[in-house]
Amino acid sequence: MRYIISFLLTSLATTATAEAPRVVTDIPPVHALVAQVMGDVGQPGLLLTKGASEHDFQLRPSQAQALSEADLVVWIGPELTPWLARAMEGLGTKTQLALLDAPETATRPFSPDGAHMEEGPDDHADHADHADHGHEGTDPHAWLDPDNARLWLPLIAAELSRLDPDNAATYAANAKTAEGRIVALDSRLRATLAPHAAKPVVVYHDAYGYFAAHFGLHIFGSVALGDATAPGAAKLAAIRDALATGQATCLFPEAQHDPALLAGLAEGTPLRIGPPLDPVGSTLAAGPDAYDALLTGLAKSITDCLTR
Repeated sequence: MRYIISFLLTSLATTATAEAPRVVTDIPPVHALVAQVMGDVGQPGLLLTKGASEHDFQLRPSQAQALSEADLVVWIGPELTPWLARAMEGLGTKTQLALLDAPETATRPFSPDGAHMEEGPDDHADHADHADHGHEGTDPHAWLDPDNARLWLPLIAAELSRLDPDNAATYAANAKTAEGRIVALDSRLRATLAPHAAKPVVVYHDAYGYFAAHFGLHIFGSVALGDATAPGAAKLAAIRDALATGQATCLFPEAQHDPALLAGLAEGTPLRIGPPLDPVGSTLAAGPDAYDALLTGLAKSITDCLTR
């Protein structure tokens, strides 16, 4: 009898998983939020593989199939992953939740040109071939503001409930629990970062505006206009002149980019080199804890450098 009961429970669990909505997500922080809302009902898929670039990614056949079979795609939007927009158009994906377009989302533009420490006249030509990685309009890195992540949770729950009304109460409860988790995370990180608000830092590219605005950090400037482009010679010379003034405290490389460029820029200046930042969580293990790990990691990397 014990084995029969065990078999029945296993069968029921398998059936429940099979009936869960098939959800596909774009990047680790979005995957983490969806995973928290789904809980034990099912597991979302994640397209961006570990170590890959969110801006320029080639789908494997298995990923394209998962995308074509998805009941729901939850993603930031074409501003971040233009390749996903093209894939969904080609596959005829109909049900999607573009978080950047949600009315609840607080968006911001990229930093003005002045924050990039004097773009050189030759730099426009350097970026001409990167239309998908333009640096105008809305900054898509909105997940780095915990307020946005918190507001997205009920939107995700609502979409899942529409597809799976039998589990609507579970999705709503999970979203509420996840909201509380983000509030607690926000409080911890504010306490961690507050003593460093007045210390200017330099980042590799302009991806941290939401994080800095939310936690009151001072970004002195960024080296590259985008993470898919490298600065030209005139820009590098202007950056070195700006860094030599000693106004900034730390210079942060970025995951997936060679830190040698930034090390060369910092040579002969009072700047300290911090650990590489990873705004999209491309180096993290995927799962429901990845959102907390992403923001906590950014805060730790910044404070570790500023307190040396």
